Amino acid sequence: MQGYECTLRKLAIGDDAYLGTLMASEPANLAESGLDPKTHALVRIGALVAVDAPAPSYLEAVEAARASGASDREMVGCLLAVLPEVGSARAISAAPRLGLALGYDVAAALEESLPQRPEA
Repeated sequence: MQGYECTLRKLAIGDDAYLGTLMASEPANLAESGLDPKTHALVRIGALVAVDAPAPSYLEAVEAARASGASDREMVGCLLAVLPEVGSARAISAAPRLGLALGYDVAAALEESLPQRPEA
């Protein structure tokens, strides 16, 4: 049996010990995933978009991605990559949340770009 087959079996049966280890230990999760740290961090950002995670959830993921060498452009690229699967509503919801985690306030930037009304 291949390594990935064993992993799929453990996940399919809900192996509590296996799942507990992967959820409790970031190093164990990274090692078991077989992904390099940068890819692992970018996949996590894509998952946050998919589940419509709240803004604070993005902070740790962005920090991990930056620590592994991912650029802000690559993190935004994750949002674009999952767009066809998650739909535009999720992407629209995630854009300002990811922006805040990256240090860019999308809502404030949009407000600033609106034409100013003359005061009466």
